[in-house]
Amino acid sequence: MTENKMGTAPIKKLILGMSWPAMLSMMINAVYAIVDSIFVSYLGEGALVAVTIALPVQLMLVALGVGSGVGVNSVIARKLGERNQIAADNAANAGIYIELANYLFFLVFGLFIAKTFVSQYTTDPYVLENGIGYLKIVTLGSVFVLSAMGFEKILQATGDMIHPMISMLIGAGSNIILDPILIFGYFGAPALGVKGAAIATIIAQFLAVSYALYIIVKKEHLVNINLKNYRPDFKIIKDIYAVGLPAIVTQALSSVMIMILNLLLSAYSSSAVAVLGVYARLERFIFMPVFGIRQGAMPIMGFNYGARNKERIISALKYSYIYAGIIMIIGMLLFQLMPHKLLAMFNAEGEMMEIGVSALRTISICFIPATFGIITSSLYQAVGRGFLVLVGSFIRQIIGILPVVYLILRYSGIKYVWWAFPIGEIFGVIFYGISLYVVYKKEIKILE
Repeated sequence: MTENKMGTAPIKKLILGMSWPAMLSMMINAVYAIVDSIFVSYLGEGALVAVTIALPVQLMLVALGVGSGVGVNSVIARKLGERNQIAADNAANAGIYIELANYLFFLVFGLFIAKTFVSQYTTDPYVLENGIGYLKIVTLGSVFVLSAMGFEKILQATGDMIHPMISMLIGAGSNIILDPILIFGYFGAPALGVKGAAIATIIAQFLAVSYALYIIVKKEHLVNINLKNYRPDFKIIKDIYAVGLPAIVTQALSSVMIMILNLLLSAYSSSAVAVLGVYARLERFIFMPVFGIRQGAMPIMGFNYGARNKERIISALKYSYIYAGIIMIIGMLLFQLMPHKLLAMFNAEGEMMEIGVSALRTISICFIPATFGIITSSLYQAVGRGFLVLVGSFIRQIIGILPVVYLILRYSGIKYVWWAFPIGEIFGVIFYGISLYVVYKKEIKILE
């Protein structure tokens, strides 16, 4: 095996070099998610409702694909650090088969469950028809996005952040271009409406995975893909899911939290629900770059954990805290100083503006303590302690927020409900502080 930059390059530059492609691609996807909704909204409220009904299934698809990929990423990085090429190759091949197995779940869902699922939310014929059509197309064609997620995490684990970024940019860029063409029927294309948005997504994902597959097959990298001669190593698969399963559940927790918050807030104020939706979209532009740093730092820490290089692990963790903290401070200042302008982007006025200004300023207090949990979780994934990530996310997003929201709504009303977010992060800091001490003593300190 040749020398790997994750074991030799200066940590400060290495983290930035491996993080910025992930940061950029995740930001592009955050923009795409908003633009996609804007295009569909021009078809009318019913069209937007139809797509919204399908959202939980799409979030689950992402949770399963990304969560599995995180497990594969962690194992490959550690095995490369141990210079165990056979195990690293086995993990890479297993990752591809795991994503194909994930597709079977959504294939069955699209064929047999999509109609029943949408019917639980609406009886409106227009919404029903378009919701079922959209969901079927997205799930039946999900093999492309799941495969792209698998290839992305395999390449990132080897230290290659550029090709995954290009793949994601191809997908997001082509989707933004194809959306108006297929939805409204421009340039001679048929006007397919809501279904056009789904078809645009599938075509874009096909283009993205085609590029990633070309890189995997034709270009040189630090793992060898040979699906034909692959033989499952169940210890490797167990290691993958030791990190991947908690990551899957962790990804799903945020959608569960939003669903329950919507139910709680809707009983008091529809404007509060709208504010929560605005915050969830604005938050992505602050948290996505931090998640990019986490993606860049995790394989570095995993590689050096496998190589038993304690100093580089600690250094990577320290600079990740610093870089992520700077981003979060900037984000908090934006929310504190210009909440009116941020809300105006979503045509907020009246009660929504009044509630929203207070909400954005209050919630943004949690940004800085959130940095500690997000970056610390990358260390846990890197050393194979994925269960701690699950527990930490559950404490931050469920235990630390939902009961507090319920109590504040019951006794104080909407005005103070947003303090639940900073309170949740306090619970998270306590948990991550204690668990980090334990992980350091058991996993890091003993390394030579």
